[in-house]
Amino acid sequence: MNPEERRAMIADASKTELHIHVEGSLEPELALDLARRNELALPYRNVREARAAYAFTDLQDFLDIYYAGMGVLYTPRDFYEVAIAYLRRAHADHVLHVEMFFDPQAHTPRTTFDSVMRGLTVAADEARGWGMTVSLILCFLRHLSEKEAFETLENAERYRDELLGVGLDSTEVGNPPEKFRNVFAAARDMGLRLTAHAGEEGPPEYVWQALDVLGVDRIDHGNRAIEDPALVARLARDRVPLTVCPLSNLKLGVVDDLRDHPLRRMLDAGLMATVNSDDPAYFGGYINDNFVRVADALDLSLDELEQLFRNSFLASLGIPMP
Repeated sequence: MNPEERRAMIADASKTELHIHVEGSLEPELALDLARRNELALPYRNVREARAAYAFTDLQDFLDIYYAGMGVLYTPRDFYEVAIAYLRRAHADHVLHVEMFFDPQAHTPRTTFDSVMRGLTVAADEARGWGMTVSLILCFLRHLSEKEAFETLENAERYRDELLGVGLDSTEVGNPPEKFRNVFAAARDMGLRLTAHAGEEGPPEYVWQALDVLGVDRIDHGNRAIEDPALVARLARDRVPLTVCPLSNLKLGVVDDLRDHPLRRMLDAGLMATVNSDDPAYFGGYINDNFVRVADALDLSLDELEQLFRNSFLASLGIPMP
């Protein structure tokens, strides 16, 4: 399969996106517009300077820039605009279903939980008019306390019908999943689906904890699971999905070269791996870009690409059933 055929196949294929942080789709152009509208100062004056500022060497480096950037989001209109801009891009990439992460704890120090939800739900409703389905997953920031996560979950109760599930993101190393066992149990009792970032920079043990302590339905990233044969066997046996983000992994130094990415090894081991964009405004590509870059680097076959597209639907937690 030559690269041109591969690109055409990727462009035309129906797919889902299961690992996308809406705040990470905030392009510099929109960030600057929102800063002007909200009368805020950013540390860069134009798009060129903004893109130059997107220079980071690891996850924490990235998060420092990421949280500063999302400080322009205040009003429901702001959250609507960043979400609808992403959803238009996803629709153009033939994404039929999105499970969108958002980080309310990063916003509530300056705005309200209601503002976040009102903006995101209006965008999700609009995208449904294009034939897409959109589900929202509230993420807890793992560098904060479980007590703070509980406060966020309490705020979310009145929006229960608008939420698919909860997730766990932010600084992984030093913040193991078990730190959040009680709030995840409470979310499960509310009928929410569970997912967690694990095994990106953290060790395979974090993936075990996400499975056995939190009881998650899905693992976000999971790259380092491949280091533990018993864990690989468990993930394959239980058909636990992994939401893999190749360009994110490259940009954050999880892999030094996409030719070394573990995606093919995951497929060869029978794992339900999927391809996603994570924070595309920062990592240089939306979902089709991720597919193209990793497929070229690993010389993925037609069968392997078809398996990845199929996995994206099988791994969904929220595609409406007929």
